[in-house]
Amino acid sequence: MRLACGGRDGVSCGVFATYVHDLDPVLLPLFGKLALRWYGLAYLAGFVVGFLLLRNLAKRKLWVLKPEQAGDFIAAAAMFGVFLGGRLGYILMYRIPEAGWGTLVEDPLQVLRVWDGGMASHGGILGLVIFTWFYAKKHKTTWTGLGDGLCVVAPVGLFFGRVANFINGELYGRVANGVAWAMKFPLSLAQQPEEVQRQAWDACIGVEPRLAEARSLEDLIVASRQNDEVLGTLAEYLPARHPSQLYEAALEGVALFAILWLVRTRCPKAPDGLLTGLFFAIYALGRIVAEQFREPDAALVGALSKGQFFSLFMFLFAGAFFVHAWRRWKQGRKGPGGVTA
Repeated sequence: MRLACGGRDGVSCGVFATYVHDLDPVLLPLFGKLALRWYGLAYLAGFVVGFLLLRNLAKRKLWVLKPEQAGDFIAAAAMFGVFLGGRLGYILMYRIPEAGWGTLVEDPLQVLRVWDGGMASHGGILGLVIFTWFYAKKHKTTWTGLGDGLCVVAPVGLFFGRVANFINGELYGRVANGVAWAMKFPLSLAQQPEEVQRQAWDACIGVEPRLAEARSLEDLIVASRQNDEVLGTLAEYLPARHPSQLYEAALEGVALFAILWLVRTRCPKAPDGLLTGLFFAIYALGRIVAEQFREPDAALVGALSKGQFFSLFMFLFAGAFFVHAWRRWKQGRKGPGGVTA
């Protein structure tokens, strides 16, 4: 762990030293550019834990599928829902609005290159909605019942994903003056004025002359992980920021999972669609709150970040599922002859 105090941003550490992010996204280099990365491990952990939880729910008769179907379901959901939906969502929601449709026409295979980075959680969620609809039709089960189980465990994947974002030092927060737990993220140098960036490079080159041959910010960050003096020098040009990735991990992951798991296990007769509605509503609320502390990574939509803007539509999905659940509940209360019990 690297700590720094003071800096050109004028933030005084006081009793607390400011943590300077120096975690390596690569867990284990293999050969060439091939490596085991924390981000990939996070996805794997999410699917494995999700599978175990879904199988547990199925064994307890709290899900519409049988325990032996959980493995095939989670594997298909990962491929056609999370990966394809998340990648398409990123391309359509973030890349094309910034770079234009020409980039997709020139390189349509970019949609499949998930290893290049760029996944949208809203796209992944929409992908899962579409996937579960087709899966339910094929296996002749209820779409909302299938989705309820998936929504209970989905926050686990969101949690691991946000932790991986933190390890990568990406999707960092807004400047947070006076916040004791604020951190400095080297990638945020790109948000600084060009003059400050030049000063940071010159100062780091003074410490490590070989950086004069560096071509990118990534080269500078790699050098900062290897040389404490370079990291300390770079930190002087970085403002302390909110660790918004951890805020999102807590809200979208831990809190959302705890609520949905409690409802699922304590209210086994909850009508189909209720848990899905709760997922959409609470996720959207948590995302909107957390984005207040996150540095926007795309153009704003009015006063809202794109994450907040797309979250507003999730309230509509939540409302539709709540109405469906209410109707199912009303039907369940009716006795013989349609009389309410």
